[in-house]
Amino acid sequence: MSYSADYARRSLGVRAAAALAITLAFLLIPALADQWVFAHWSNPNVYGTEWGRLLRVMGWWPTWLIAAAAVFLQQRGGDPARARRNAWLLVGSPALAGIICEVLKLTIRRERPGLWNGESVFRAFADHPWSTAGLATPSSHTMVAFGALAMMARLFPRARWIWYALAWGCGVTRMLDHAHFVSDVTFAAILGWAVAWGLWMHFVPKSEAA
Repeated sequence: MSYSADYARRSLGVRAAAALAITLAFLLIPALADQWVFAHWSNPNVYGTEWGRLLRVMGWWPTWLIAAAAVFLQQRGGDPARARRNAWLLVGSPALAGIICEVLKLTIRRERPGLWNGESVFRAFADHPWSTAGLATPSSHTMVAFGALAMMARLFPRARWIWYALAWGCGVTRMLDHAHFVSDVTFAAILGWAVAWGLWMHFVPKSEAA
C-alpha cells in the first residue's frame, strides 16, 4: 500500500494532526538557523545574474500560465479533457498557493530580515493591516514555485528531480537576496507542495494519481 493510500485511510483528526506537525516542523526547526544563514549566505547581486533571474521567475505566476498553455497544446491531440484538466491544475496550483501565502503573511506579520539586519521582527496589526509589503513569512516566490513545480512533478514524474531542484533554487535565491529567512522558505516549500498534492488528489482519478 502506498503512503498516500495509507494516509487517506486514517481518521480526519489523525490526518490533520500529522499535517500540522509536519508543517510546523518545516517552520520551527529551520528557524533555529535563521540568524546563522542570514549572516553567512548573501549575494546582493543574485538577481543581477542570469541564473538568479531564471530561478526567481519560477515563483512568478505568469510563468506557469505560459507553461500551462504549452501543456494543453501538447496534450490536447490525445485526450482534450485530460489536457484541459492538467493545464488548469498547472495554473491553479501556484495561484492558490500564492493566495494562501498572502493570507498567512497578513496573519503572521514577520518582516523581511534585510530590514532588521537578520533580527526576527513582527509588525503590529494596526500598522498597515491589509498590506503584505515588507512581510516575509512565508516566502511568496517559494510557495508559488513549489505550488507549480510540485504539480509539474506530478504531471511529468520522470523529470521530478529537475522540477524540485528549480523550486528549491528559487527559495535559495530569496535567502541570498536577504529577502527571506530560511524558515520562510522551508515553510513556503511544504505549503506549496501540500497545495499541489491536495489538488492532484482531489481532481485526478485514483487510478491515474497512484
